[in-house]
Amino acid sequence: MLEYLLRATTTPSPSPSSTSVGDEIGDALTKDPEQRSGWVDWLVGAPLRILVILAVGIVLLVVLRRLIASFTERIAREPRTDVGGALLRVTNAFEDERRVGRARTLGSVLRSTLSIVVGSIVVMMILNEIGVNLAPLLASAGVAGVALGFGAQSLVKDFLSGIFMLAEDQYGVGDTVNFGDVTGTVEEVALRVTKVRDFDGTLWYLRNGEILRTGNLSQGWVRAMADFRVPYDVDTDLVRSLLTQAAEETSADADINRLLLAPPEVFVVELTDDHLLYRIQARTNLPDRPAVVRALRTRGLTALTGAGIRLVTANRLVVQPPPAP
Repeated sequence: MLEYLLRATTTPSPSPSSTSVGDEIGDALTKDPEQRSGWVDWLVGAPLRILVILAVGIVLLVVLRRLIASFTERIAREPRTDVGGALLRVTNAFEDERRVGRARTLGSVLRSTLSIVVGSIVVMMILNEIGVNLAPLLASAGVAGVALGFGAQSLVKDFLSGIFMLAEDQYGVGDTVNFGDVTGTVEEVALRVTKVRDFDGTLWYLRNGEILRTGNLSQGWVRAMADFRVPYDVDTDLVRSLLTQAAEETSADADINRLLLAPPEVFVVELTDDHLLYRIQARTNLPDRPAVVRALRTRGLTALTGAGIRLVTANRLVVQPPPAP
């Protein structure tokens, strides 16, 4: 009996409160390693993959931008050649500046497009790692893209035409260009519009997608032409001989010879009711054409009038006085 009492006093009976606390502590101790393992796996998993995605995206962006810079630099240093393969003397400061400007514009467009594409891919991959469901987002983006495509077809067409125009070097700032209805000097080239100022001073805004044909007078070479209308009763061989001599004298002039890309030529281009149209023409660059035309006209007119040959102007015969003896 005494032993039973001693056991009762020394061994307390478990209470409901003490039992529940002990169970919670035990459960926490048993579950804590698993929770810690889950947290470690998450930290090593998603954040590490996000860092890897960011690093790969940055490296890829840097490498591609370097390639674009190398490509545009090659365009800026590209030499000009004639269609026939002969090197033309157009590598002046203006042409170099134009090529550099075109290369910079094209490089800027490519870098912007690359940044948008790579950035979009990186953001979508990060959202996927976080656990965001991309299916509704992609579906919404697809619907919005289709609606935008239908609503902004002309805008997309203008941008694509501008990119191809810059890549093909159809024209640049400072070029004299003929677009059919508008002829003038290009003042600004953008991806959507081209600004052209005509000879009257009017500034035209042309959408790149609406430009169907382009005649560039500044690329390569142009022809400097001087026309002379001579009646039928004048000896043809004499006229050709005089104009050929005038062309040779013009080519022999040191100031004019450096502006010529090919020797002047003489030929008949038109037969009318009362005269023959003789022409002296030579290849030159667009900025030098006025000087070459003036030289050809002056020497040709001097040669014909010095021989007493009559010239036809506006369907009238202009009789030149004979030279003084």
